[in-house]
Amino acid sequence: MSEEMYDEDEYQGTVKKLMYVNRKAPYGTIYALESLEVVLIGAAFDQDVSLVFMDDGVYQLKKGQDTKATEMKNFSPTYRALEMYDVEKLFVSEESMTDRGLTVDDLVVPVEVLDSSQMTDLMEEQDVILTF
Repeated sequence: MSEEMYDEDEYQGTVKKLMYVNRKAPYGTIYALESLEVVLIGAAFDQDVSLVFMDDGVYQLKKGQDTKATEMKNFSPTYRALEMYDVEKLFVSEESMTDRGLTVDDLVVPVEVLDSSQMTDLMEEQDVILTF
């Protein structure tokens, strides 16, 4: 890159707001686990990380998951470790939880529940949004 396009000193220390949106059920695809891995990578680089759960993605946080039939390990307890990586901004779609009969008491970690208007506002504040 030419110096005019990229000044390394200008970008060092710049914190980006990264939002990861989880929309898929926790098992049956690799999306949920891949998202969790990418979130941890983003946090390792000291970025401002937010994690959103909507649609069937809210099931990723459900307590008491029985994964025997899927022959996959239940990785939902890993979400409890996010705080150690300074990932503390966890948001859940109110509509998605309601549509699936879930409440915050059904989830493995504390979250902030947002309605669709609040979710839109939050998304507009982000520098990068990755959807899984």
